[in-house]
Amino acid sequence: MSTAVAATASRDRPATGTLLVAGIVLATLTEAIASTVLSLGRGDIIGDTYATPDEFAWLDIGYIAFKLIGFIASSWLMTRINPRSLLVGSTLVMGTACAMAAITTRLDLLVALRFIQGFSGGTLLVGGQAILFLAYPRSRQPLLQALFAMGSVVAPATIAPALEGWLLDSQSWTWIFFSSVPVAMAAAALLLIADGPMPARTARRPFDWIGLSLISVVLFCLTYVFSQGSRWDWFEEPRIQWLTVIGAAALLAFLGQQTMAKGEGLLDFSVFRSDDFSFAFLVSFVAGAALFGSAFLIPSFAVSVLAFTPTAAGQLLLPSGALFVGALLIAAFLMQVRRVPPIATVPFGILMIMVAMWMLSGSTSESGPDDMMAAILLRGLGLGFLFLSITLIAFGNLNRRNIAAGIGLFNTGRQLGGLMGVAGLQTLIDHNVANNVAVLGANLTAGSPVVGERLTTTAAMLAARGMDTVAASRAATSLLGRIVTGQSTVIAFDTAFNAVALLFVVAAPVLVAIKIGLSRRTKSNAPRDRRAVDIPPERMPAR
Repeated sequence: MSTAVAATASRDRPATGTLLVAGIVLATLTEAIASTVLSLGRGDIIGDTYATPDEFAWLDIGYIAFKLIGFIASSWLMTRINPRSLLVGSTLVMGTACAMAAITTRLDLLVALRFIQGFSGGTLLVGGQAILFLAYPRSRQPLLQALFAMGSVVAPATIAPALEGWLLDSQSWTWIFFSSVPVAMAAAALLLIADGPMPARTARRPFDWIGLSLISVVLFCLTYVFSQGSRWDWFEEPRIQWLTVIGAAALLAFLGQQTMAKGEGLLDFSVFRSDDFSFAFLVSFVAGAALFGSAFLIPSFAVSVLAFTPTAAGQLLLPSGALFVGALLIAAFLMQVRRVPPIATVPFGILMIMVAMWMLSGSTSESGPDDMMAAILLRGLGLGFLFLSITLIAFGNLNRRNIAAGIGLFNTGRQLGGLMGVAGLQTLIDHNVANNVAVLGANLTAGSPVVGERLTTTAAMLAARGMDTVAASRAATSLLGRIVTGQSTVIAFDTAFNAVALLFVVAAPVLVAIKIGLSRRTKSNAPRDRRAVDIPPERMPAR
């Protein structure tokens, strides 16, 4: 897929350039709000829609699957539609879909609206980031991509949960959708005022409907399996088995169809000729697992173990957003002003995230925000150094004609990595809770003096408060069971925090080995790989 866009005067006019960047960042905020609405509002929405867990799952599955499809289809759309017009349209569609979702409790309509939100969200993320690369020179990309990351990565990881938790406690879940409407309108207004890159004349080709159909089946199957597999005990459930088989078959058919298309298919695989993009694409899986996995673990631990309110759980991650932003700006300064290579900050980011997860693995049922804050802040700092680096590594050597395709594939990899990370952590917690209950319960025998003394003391305390003797004895046994389950859950979450840290321990040597292998390939195939290197805009031939 080829995307050719010429730079416009927006980079030469500071005022309109600022409006363009501000509009893009605000557009990404609409996706951040829509993508995280179910993380804290799940129970409220289920209650108002009277949905079963299976029915409600489609609100999440549909959004993620269509977001992935939007990532894939965006590069073709940018060859047919002016990039700025595509971004404005996607933002307005997102705002309209959120407004409609806020005024209905019909589950079928909500599911359809989530499909629309997902596709428009994926499209505006790819379109917005591509415009920044196309409208501005490479020398200014570190700061621009740091600003873009504030809306696309920092907001859904820190700011949106805090906003949504407050709205849930003070208003209702409908206000979460309402809150994105003025943001979408402001973003569209700024984008319409600002100058954007104008598309160059390129040869149009028919859309690959077969390829899109096949990859859509693959993405739907993967999304369902990863998001619902833990709930159904994975391959113990026939539907998970069948969806896995169908998804694998569709993936093989898609790859075969793309090979037969000989460069005219849906995806532009030429981006993988860049060793930097190939390396960053693999890193995006690990980074996505760390980002989405830790963002899932910390609020879940706060709500299920520490009994935080939605507001408190959302605000727990908010302070880390400041350090996340600070790390992005520091990294941007080092790379843009001091000319530090992007790869230099990757080890620091990985190390900080590992240490933060290890620190969180010592949390207990008595932990509070102050006990967890140091680790949460360190996590934000590490994510800031990691994400800007891999973004610049991925797209630094792509040419202007395949930058949108590269962005779509990169975001797809990060999202799939996040799905796999969250699915693995959910499974780990579920299994560990059951195993821990069995192990701890085996030591609580009825004849144990310690257990008997604990039950007697608790029953006497309850009886002293007016409870019947028999009821007090039963309540004491129930309370002991709750304590065992609670302690088992704490141990399971601590194990999950350690698993995120160990992910980098295992992945880091593998990624280093892959980077060395790719570097050797570059040296041996330098003449052929030189075609993937971009020509600076000022040295491009006149059209």
